[in-house]
Amino acid sequence: MRLYISTERAAPSGAFFVSSQSHNPLPMLPQSQWAPFIKRRAAKLGFMACGISKAEFLEEEAPRLETWLTRRMNGKMGYMENHFDKRLDPRRLVDGAQSVISLLLNYYPAPENQQPDDTLKISKYAYGRDYHFVIKDKLKTLLADMEAEIGQIGGRCFVDSAPVLDKAWAKKSGLGWVGKNSNLITPGTGSFYFIAELIVDVALPADGPIRDYCGTCTKCVDACPTQAITEPYVVDGSKCISYFTIELKDQIPTEVAGQFGNWVFGCDICQDVCPWNRFSKPHQEPQFDPAPGLKDLTPGDWREITHELFTELFRQSAVKRTGYEGLKRNIKFVTGEQLAQ
Repeated sequence: MRLYISTERAAPSGAFFVSSQSHNPLPMLPQSQWAPFIKRRAAKLGFMACGISKAEFLEEEAPRLETWLTRRMNGKMGYMENHFDKRLDPRRLVDGAQSVISLLLNYYPAPENQQPDDTLKISKYAYGRDYHFVIKDKLKTLLADMEAEIGQIGGRCFVDSAPVLDKAWAKKSGLGWVGKNSNLITPGTGSFYFIAELIVDVALPADGPIRDYCGTCTKCVDACPTQAITEPYVVDGSKCISYFTIELKDQIPTEVAGQFGNWVFGCDICQDVCPWNRFSKPHQEPQFDPAPGLKDLTPGDWREITHELFTELFRQSAVKRTGYEGLKRNIKFVTGEQLAQ
């Protein structure tokens, strides 16, 4: 599972503003063509899907978020308790916001680029270059193209940052449904993708949501080794392997020893077992390809990883979030060295 909360405390790295002045009174495209143009351009930039929703209060999400926080399922991620109102209403983030444009970018690696099952593993999303940089570059280009064809636009771009409920907006715009593992799932595609948004002050036709296709399947619930999926559609973030190996800065509690399998950064178990991910196709973004040598590391190589090798492998990777010492902590915990000490 990948927690969509990894950079909120450093939002400026993943969020940026564009002009908020009045729109060009003579746009090059008629308004009826704005949405089709945006979706075509997004596809050309490599996004696998683009959907639009009206910027408004997320009424259905409010009680869910409040309950989740009340039950302390955010663990020590205290920043999740901040900006409650902004999480639920994009108009509090962007003045005059009228539309939320949600975009998906595939990161599923080709089979030959995936780590073998008999070594220590990191989540697939972290194989290559940090997605924040990759997607931000694409969003900048998309915004520039929108302004060139539509006129001056006021808005803000988000790449897994700031108080935005990414999956809720993607669901609202018809890009998928939120599954029992709390990941967005798209028919015929699966869930191995990143989610990003443009919140803009132009009115665009909204796409409607789709139905939930999880049915009676509980494979993700049954497979979670830490029982983080406490019930269908509810994930206790404080029990997730991704939380322990990325978000938690303290020592990992001994109560969960032996439950991580071989995951030392993030975890893909609830996605790997999802039947919808049999439709996953390899991404076409070279920047997401794994660093040379990553998939060849043996358990022994991981245990003996040096700071120099860490820097070489993860120079521009999301793994840098946990840092060298954090990764060493995870490796020792998973291999039992921490307990032996």
